[in-house]
Amino acid sequence: MRCAAALTIDPGHRHRWLKMAGLAPFLRPVYQIMQLQKLVNMFGGDLSRRYGEKVHKLTLHGGFSCPNRDGTIGRGGCTFCNVASFADEEQQHLSIAEQLAHQAQRVKRAKRYLAYFQAYTSTFAEVQVLRNMYQQAVSQANIVGLCVGTRPDCVPEAVLDLLSGYHEQGYEVWLELGLQTAHDKTLHRINRGHDFACYQRTTRLARERGLKVCSHLIVGLPGETQQHCLQTLAQVVDTGVDGIKLHPLHIVTGSTMAKAWQAGRLEAIALEEYTVTAGEMIRATPPEVIYHRISASARRPTLLAPLWCENRWTGMVELDRYLNQHGVQGSALGRAWTPPSLQE
Repeated sequence: MRCAAALTIDPGHRHRWLKMAGLAPFLRPVYQIMQLQKLVNMFGGDLSRRYGEKVHKLTLHGGFSCPNRDGTIGRGGCTFCNVASFADEEQQHLSIAEQLAHQAQRVKRAKRYLAYFQAYTSTFAEVQVLRNMYQQAVSQANIVGLCVGTRPDCVPEAVLDLLSGYHEQGYEVWLELGLQTAHDKTLHRINRGHDFACYQRTTRLARERGLKVCSHLIVGLPGETQQHCLQTLAQVVDTGVDGIKLHPLHIVTGSTMAKAWQAGRLEAIALEEYTVTAGEMIRATPPEVIYHRISASARRPTLLAPLWCENRWTGMVELDRYLNQHGVQGSALGRAWTPPSLQE
């Protein structure tokens, strides 16, 4: 009964109540997600509604490289990048089937999965190599789809046709494009190696084939303000997008930005600034666009700053509070997000 009460407590006192009841460590993940799904069109809730049960993403390491590191496009990579901050390097020595089995063992509350090729550029290989790898993934039991993380300049039409084939077979296919910002000056400054027009072209070609596009955006890039971020969001929405991943800029070891931060030439984004900017972006997002992520975390010692990003829930708790006070997803457009359960 105490758990049930925690989920119906007055929003203005819920965080304090959970702490006093000694339930915060146990309930926070489930509770926080449940609350956010009332404010934001979140991917987990969308999957549960469409599949009738929880669906979990299983992260895979395909052993890919990056054209912005190996000289194909550039050298050194993006100035913010150290792939170790989000990739499990230990997995790259396992087969795709072994990785999926290993990941599934960690997930207790889901029986169906999306295979997520995350590390580096997961379309940067010959089509036959990609076909073999993707096929290994969808051939495993209970895999309902693919999520493929890549760069907008590394998705030739042959790869789009390959992914479209899985869509035609009934699999859910998400093309996750690392855009970060729609401003070409910033893209050049952070050494992305492509412009916004490239992203627009790839997005158009992907969506023409029935593929869902999720755009990755960063808040806190050097030289950018809240206005820049809102302009990026508007251009992404105008281009056409199905999902968004939003996260603060992480200063991580091994990156070019780490050197600038250590020399005092770069400041990490503060929690309050991220909360306001991300909150206003969410409020300006059409309710049908699905948020796959609204914050992100990294572990020390890889993470240098901001240290509030070490706890994955910190940003989510603050965004929960902000959106409760200022309005839900789409409210700035006069099209407020309403969870389907409340529409009935």
